Amino acid sequence: MAYSYIKALHIIFIVTWFAGLFYIVRLFVYTVEAHAEDEPKRSILLEHLTLWSKRLWFGITWPSAIITLLLGGYFLHFYANNMPSWLWIKLGFVAFLYLYQLLCHRIYHQLQRGEVRYTSQQLRIWNEVATIILVAVVFLVVLKSALSMVYGLVGLVIFTVVLMIAIQIYKRIRTKRKI
Repeated sequence: MAYSYIKALHIIFIVTWFAGLFYIVRLFVYTVEAHAEDEPKRSILLEHLTLWSKRLWFGITWPSAIITLLLGGYFLHFYANNMPSWLWIKLGFVAFLYLYQLLCHRIYHQLQRGEVRYTSQQLRIWNEVATIILVAVVFLVVLKSALSMVYGLVGLVIFTVVLMIAIQIYKRIRTKRKI
């Protein structure tokens, strides 16, 4: 019985963690774009975006990441003696997701200090990294077979290419609208 409750909580915190990761980078995009605005619009936008980012980052994203890690650790003891290959690969993607979060944390602090080191376009691409990891992890967890993992990785590469093309198309559309 406890297993099911812990699994449900683990899934809930995975969802809130990803929601935070998806939205924080979108706030980064808006923050970078706000820096290009004229005063007083710039100051007003930056004040709000700074506050929203702080609340999201420390009120939702980091707590969800930590709780996800703790609850996920509970499940590892079930595989202590015999971890299947798909789970090792999944844990690799999860480790990469925590690295992604740490890199987002660095960007968060830079923007909080008013340092703009990335363009909004670069951050839009960066925003898709969490999506790619999510797709990979979900397919690994659901399919759980080596052949399916190969197909899944090929699909992941295709998905990534399509995302990057879509970002470029969106950039062209936005550029034409500004003219």
